[in-house]
Amino acid sequence: MGSSAASPSPSRAVRAGYGKGFVLIAVVYLLGLFIGALDTGIVTPARTVIQGDLGITDQMSVWIITVYTLAYAAAIPVMGKLADRSGRKRIYLVSIALFGAGSLLCGLAQDVGSFWMLLGARAVQAVGGGGIVPVATAEFGTTFPPEKRGLALGLVGGVYGIANIFGASAGSLILSLFGQTNWQFIFYVNVPICAAIVAVGVFVLPNTRAEEVKPIDGFGIAVLVTMVLALLYGLKNLDFFDVGASIASTDVWPFLLAFVVLLPLFVLIERRAADPVLNLSYFRNRDILVTLVLSVITGVILMGIIFIPQFAENVLKLPSGSGGYVVIVLAAFAGVGAPVSGKLIDRFGVKAVLAFGLAASAAGALFLALVATRFANMVTLIVSLVAIGIGMGFTIGTPLNYMMLAKTKESESNSALATLSLVRSVGTAVAPAVLVAFIAHAGMAVPDRIMGVLPDVPNGPSMAQLASGEDGGAGLPADLQQLMENSDVTTIVGNVKTLAKTEIEQEATAAGMPSEAVDAAEDQYLAAIDERAGTIEDTFQSTLDEGFRGAFLLVGACSLVGLALLALYREDRGPRGHGRGSGERAEERRGR
Repeated sequence: MGSSAASPSPSRAVRAGYGKGFVLIAVVYLLGLFIGALDTGIVTPARTVIQGDLGITDQMSVWIITVYTLAYAAAIPVMGKLADRSGRKRIYLVSIALFGAGSLLCGLAQDVGSFWMLLGARAVQAVGGGGIVPVATAEFGTTFPPEKRGLALGLVGGVYGIANIFGASAGSLILSLFGQTNWQFIFYVNVPICAAIVAVGVFVLPNTRAEEVKPIDGFGIAVLVTMVLALLYGLKNLDFFDVGASIASTDVWPFLLAFVVLLPLFVLIERRAADPVLNLSYFRNRDILVTLVLSVITGVILMGIIFIPQFAENVLKLPSGSGGYVVIVLAAFAGVGAPVSGKLIDRFGVKAVLAFGLAASAAGALFLALVATRFANMVTLIVSLVAIGIGMGFTIGTPLNYMMLAKTKESESNSALATLSLVRSVGTAVAPAVLVAFIAHAGMAVPDRIMGVLPDVPNGPSMAQLASGEDGGAGLPADLQQLMENSDVTTIVGNVKTLAKTEIEQEATAAGMPSEAVDAAEDQYLAAIDERAGTIEDTFQSTLDEGFRGAFLLVGACSLVGLALLALYREDRGPRGHGRGSGERAEERRGR
């Protein structure tokens, strides 16, 4: 169990320390929360830019995002436990400093030209981020009285949700301001903000903590971090469309096996620890277990939005990079919904609010999958984004934080919310690997579908035969294959023309045709492609939409599963419908 000794309760201590500086203290915490959440997605639009600049492969570039996710998840329970002991102020400011230092090093990696320096700096950045979110959330969750706790957590949820959603758009904006050759400014933007937070926080933040009376569970921390890294790395490399084959990969099974082997060892260590890093009693309490599983599901829902910009570009036939601005609609409704949901929790209870959020998320995702993919226009897209935005505002952050605090002791609030964040990270880490598989499989079908609607080459085999090598050739060269795979709905016709010219020239050369005849054949064929431009774009669009449909159906199904699971949660209600404090609940449990 976490330390429960003896200082004033966090709520009383924090309220006493805030005084007239409450607003400034709230800003310090919320600003840190904002940049910490923003950075989970801000690097996404710059990934391919960084890849080209540092000369790495596509597979390696994914680690710019993956290493952040893994280090962030591993750091969450550790930083939460340290905050319980050393005080929230101290750990929060250390986390902000680490985040700023990591951001600075990430930017300097461009000057040095080192991909490995960038990965190491991203890990440092993530460790800092892993301390910002649980500490800031715990401070708001225990500062306000029980009848206002939902409103406070709603404010936190709103800031966190908006930052998560705006991450990719912010990255695109910074690239457009400073230029793609200066991707380092995506990271540099954090440095002055972190410096300001530390400078102000040293003087204004109260240092709430429980007295340290038991030793740190160092062995448990080491095993937990190893387990989390092994599990997430193994799951990230698992192909969920070909589980049987991919699980035999050395990038999957050794890491999943390591998790299975270490799990009983970790349980044994935690049972014997004076102050375990992870409270195992959480997993024996039905209400807490339901909360944790719902956290995984909300992680999957949250990750569903990372594909919305690409989906918007496809259905609206927009150029790559411009779809991120469509997400502003979703962010606006999520930002409004989060604080409203907190206020409604105080009045109607957490189950009703979370149920509404899950239902809205399911409706939005299913509308995207079943309607927007078939009737592609701005109206159907906006309707979907409004529903998903409202659902996220009523789902992400506020209700689950409230539920976790309501079922755990107040002295354990940091580590309890850290556990919640850790479990949610499992969903956010695994979901992209599953969801992107739908889109990747659809993308693999694009070349064949496109070739099938192209006109035949004059006096020769069809484009499909040329591309596949059925005419005796070697099929598409690697550079042309890459060109087709990187196409979007606005470039597919132009890329097909490039492909056609190359194939006609190769075929003509093999046949010994004169150059004048080759030029005439090219002009005739390119004109035929222009006549079928609409068909080509529609074929590309509909093929990719099959992948998006599968991804959004999965998000909708997860939302419905969460809605059913919520029925198992037992909600205690205090006077006038307000939720009671976590300390009160703990005393009741000890008295039963």
